[in-house]
Amino acid sequence: MSLAFDELRGSPNGLAVHYSAFRVAERLLLTGHSHQAWPDVAFEGQKRAWLDAAELVDGKWDAVAAKVERVAEGYRALMGGCEGDFTLEANTHALVVRFLSALPLRERPRIVTTDGEFHSIRRQLDRLAEEGIEVVKVGVEPVDTLAERLAARVDDDTACAMVSSVLFGSGLIVPELAAVAVACEAHGAELLVDAYHSLGVVPFSLDGLQRAFVVGGGYKYLQLGEGNCVLRVPPDCGLRPVVTGWFAEFADLADAKVPGEVRYGKGPARFAGSTFDPTSAYRAAAVLDFFAVRALTPDFLRRVSQHQVGLLVETLESLDLSPDIVRLQADVPIERRGGFLALEAPEAARLHAGLLDHGVRTDYRGPVLRFGPAPYLSDAQIVEAMRSLGEVTRRE
Repeated sequence: MSLAFDELRGSPNGLAVHYSAFRVAERLLLTGHSHQAWPDVAFEGQKRAWLDAAELVDGKWDAVAAKVERVAEGYRALMGGCEGDFTLEANTHALVVRFLSALPLRERPRIVTTDGEFHSIRRQLDRLAEEGIEVVKVGVEPVDTLAERLAARVDDDTACAMVSSVLFGSGLIVPELAAVAVACEAHGAELLVDAYHSLGVVPFSLDGLQRAFVVGGGYKYLQLGEGNCVLRVPPDCGLRPVVTGWFAEFADLADAKVPGEVRYGKGPARFAGSTFDPTSAYRAAAVLDFFAVRALTPDFLRRVSQHQVGLLVETLESLDLSPDIVRLQADVPIERRGGFLALEAPEAARLHAGLLDHGVRTDYRGPVLRFGPAPYLSDAQIVEAMRSLGEVTRRE
C-alpha cells in the first residue's frame, strides 16, 4: 500500500486519488503550510463519529477515548516516541494558556521568547506584558545563533522560555534548541517548544529536550483538520495550572489530598480541559491510520518536502524576476528550510491576489508571500504554480 518516491512526482501524483473530495489533481493548492487537503478517509471518520453517537448515545465516550488515545500515540510517534503525557485540545492557544497559568509568575515574572512566534503565543505574551510580566523578545535573525542568544537571556527570574522549532514567518529551522533547554534547567525555568511547523514535514526529536513542553497540531502538514492540537508534558510534571477544566479531575487523582486544595488527575489529565466535540478525534485517527498504511513516515515526507521546496526555488530562479519585486527571503541550503518557501515581496498582497486569479492558492504575511507544497501535488503542478508568479509580475 506504500508508494515509491517517484510515484509522488508524476502527473497525476500517486496519492491524489485518495483526495478526490478536495480535487487536488485539478487545483493548484500551494497552501500546504496552512491547510492541507484531507484524504477521503477523513470523511469516513467524521461519519463514524456521528454513527457512534446515534448508536451509543452517552455511552459513546469509551469509543471516543480509544480515538483520543490513537491520536495521542500518533503525536508520540511524531516526536520520536518520547516519554511524557499528551493532552489533546481544539487549539494550541488553550494549551498555551493552561501552561502559562501553571508558571510561578509572581516569583519569576519574566518570560523569554522570540519576535517570530505565531500569534497564539505572541498575542498572549503581549497582553501579559501589559499586566507587568517582563516579556523579553529576542530577534530571530540570524537564525543560526537564535538558540544561543535566547539561552543567554534566561536567568533566575525567568519562569519559562518559548520558542518555535521552525519559524512560521520564514519557514527556517531553528538549530541547537538543546542550548535553550540547558539554560532553562540551570536556572529552574520551563521550556515550551512550538513544533507546529515541524510535525509531519520536518522530523522532530526530543533529544536534548526531554524536559521540554511541546505544542503542535494537525491543521497543517498532518492533514488532521481542525480541533487536533497537543501539549506534550514532561514525565512526572507536578505543575498545577490555574486555568483548569473539570476533566483534570475526571481521571484517577494523582496529587496528595490536602484539605481545601484543588487536586489534579494523573497523566494527560493534569492539563485537560472539559467537554469537547469528539468528531475531530475520529477524523484524525482515520487520517493517522491512512498515513501508517501508506508508510507516510516523517522521514519519507521530509524527502518529499525537500524535493518540492527545492523545485519551487529552482523554478523561481529560472524566472529571473527583479529582486525589487520578489526574492528569496533567505538564501539558505534546503536542509535549513522547513515545509514552505517564503518570498520577500513588498507587494505580497497584490501578488497573492494575482496568483489567485491564475488559480494558484498561496498566502501572505505582510511583505512575505508563502508557497507551501504538499505530498499529493505533482512536480508539474508545483512548476506551474511558480511560473504563474512570473506571469503575474510581467502582467503588472
